[in-house]
Amino acid sequence: MQTSETSVVARVDNLSKSYGSGANVVSALTSVSLGINAGEFTAIMGPSGSGKSTLMHIMAGLDTVTSGHVFVGDTDITSLGDSDLTILRRRRVGFVFQSFNLVPTLNIEGNILLPFELDGRRPTTQERAWIDQLIESLGLRDRLTHRPHELSGGQQQRVAIARALATRPDLVFADEPTGNLDSRTSREVLTLLQAASREYGQSIAMVTHDPIAASYADRIVFLADGRVVDDRTRSTPEEISTFMLSMERAS
Repeated sequence: MQTSETSVVARVDNLSKSYGSGANVVSALTSVSLGINAGEFTAIMGPSGSGKSTLMHIMAGLDTVTSGHVFVGDTDITSLGDSDLTILRRRRVGFVFQSFNLVPTLNIEGNILLPFELDGRRPTTQERAWIDQLIESLGLRDRLTHRPHELSGGQQQRVAIARALATRPDLVFADEPTGNLDSRTSREVLTLLQAASREYGQSIAMVTHDPIAASYADRIVFLADGRVVDDRTRSTPEEISTFMLSMERAS
């Protein structure tokens, strides 16, 4: 799928990543070029060891490249130093993890506002209105004074989503966001991510191995052995499973 420069919120150009050296070198990604479209919910899929998590970590500035370039918007983050990368991640990227990653000593409101706290500022009036809207739409209004351990897994993941969306980041990365949830709660979380994209224009890149989770996305990128092998629009879980199975057989 080709993307125009103006519609891309993040991209990698001819990206390669290897670990080790000499006879022990392992190639995680090889010559990958890919753009994440603005306002789109993209799923990144592939078998274990396909490079999907490595790709996400590099695009988010959490890992370095061996060769190639990584852009967030018009910013080439490939050669940014640690402090600049930290600021970029804090202000322009949101994260939703499988393990929620909430701070246990903070209440729910404190967890949602954590990106602002880390940035040394308070939300503006406009940002506060947006956060209140998130809290309301995610059903967290009566949980704001609770600690994470007092919430169910699904409620904790909603808090993580609210925190990721609070600063209206350029892009939200979701790493197996339903991995620790039951099927009903998983559907709720995926519906929330889908709504964030459709209703709020949020750009989301989700790494998953789950065909049902991927079926919620507008676009699905398949990786195998560190390369992009398919890039398609919305598909059914059955279509995704069939393709994944064919990848496994070919490997």
